[in-house]
Amino acid sequence: MLPVFICMKDYYSTLSVERSATPEEIKRAYRRLASQHHPDKGGDTGKFQEIEEAYRTLSDAEKRAAYDNPRSNFGGFQFQEQPFDFNTIFNMFGTQFQHPHRPHRPAQARMSLWIQLSDVASGGKRTVSVGTAAGSQMIEIEVPLGVEDGASVMYPGLAPGGIDLVVTFRIHPNPKWQRQGFNLITDQKISVWTLITGGDIVVKDILNRELSVHVPAMTQPGQVLRCRGRGLPDRGNTPGDMMIRLQAELPQNIPSDLLALIRQQNSC
Repeated sequence: MLPVFICMKDYYSTLSVERSATPEEIKRAYRRLASQHHPDKGGDTGKFQEIEEAYRTLSDAEKRAAYDNPRSNFGGFQFQEQPFDFNTIFNMFGTQFQHPHRPHRPAQARMSLWIQLSDVASGGKRTVSVGTAAGSQMIEIEVPLGVEDGASVMYPGLAPGGIDLVVTFRIHPNPKWQRQGFNLITDQKISVWTLITGGDIVVKDILNRELSVHVPAMTQPGQVLRCRGRGLPDRGNTPGDMMIRLQAELPQNIPSDLLALIRQQNSC
């Protein structure tokens, strides 16, 4: 069975628009909020990622329709809304209560699983230990490509006793990579001479694959180069981009005559 994403985010609220908003209204709201919360302008990275995620869904007609209709398929996964569960509240106090207008919901096994950012890019299988009243056993699950931090995914009937397993994925912070939606940003030190004269540099993506990137002559420190398709995949397996932020690195030894020439030019 396919895993089921449990959607608990209100993308319309994230973008501060009505559910009836037109595509143009959504675009205007996104541009305003993205500019306000962009990390390069001192904004909060987490908030910016939420804005990017909301816009990716609501700006695409097919994805928006799937989001508005939670029982539609979305890139191979099924989204389900999580209504307020009266049973959960009353069970906490040892009292069984059945809402008269809502059928009884089956039991679920829940767990959190920490993964690396590289796992988000590669997906793959992971073996976890799950315990229920029916016993404990090791279970193999599939890590969804492009999964967001805090996303809950349901694996129907996979837990002991045949009940559903709900896994909340948490992603370890990565000091080298900054996530913005499905794009990744990394800092790359580069010789100041290469920034001046231009040239090719070798960088590695999130999966440690090497690629050659051309740096144009007279590139300013802090400029960002975009490598398309080298970011994180979304649920349709369409990859985001890798952004390389260039940081100037001074040489260890500079000839004295060159230093003198630099000083002379700097004083002009």
